Amino acid sequence: MEPNVLSRLKKVAGKQTTTLTHYGRKTGKPHDVTIWFVLDDDKLYIGTANVNRQWVRNVKKTPQIKLSMGGETFSGTSRFLTDRTEHERAMSAIRRKYWMFRPIIAVGRFLSAIGVMRDNAGSFEVTLAD
Repeated sequence: MEPNVLSRLKKVAGKQTTTLTHYGRKTGKPHDVTIWFVLDDDKLYIGTANVNRQWVRNVKKTPQIKLSMGGETFSGTSRFLTDRTEHERAMSAIRRKYWMFRPIIAVGRFLSAIGVMRDNAGSFEVTLAD
């Protein structure tokens, strides 16, 4: 990540949410969704509890995205993390940032582990361009 981009991102990394602009799989039209994000060292991650959501499917097909937070706007490319180690690193960083939701996340992980609920979590690493 370029030093200027990383510097701008570090200034807003403490914000709770980002507005992600993604593009429709069929129409190409822009859509916005408000989601959690985390900056972990120099890696930017976004995650979801449900990989079947429309925005996730759109971003998988068209990885070019925009992020807006704290008055800053960034353009970049996302990469869906299929490697289990990379995905767990991203989700671990998300759990650290959003510590207040750990009990809820823990219940979901427990229910998935015992087979009551399916683990549909997914994550992306975002590489910013400007």
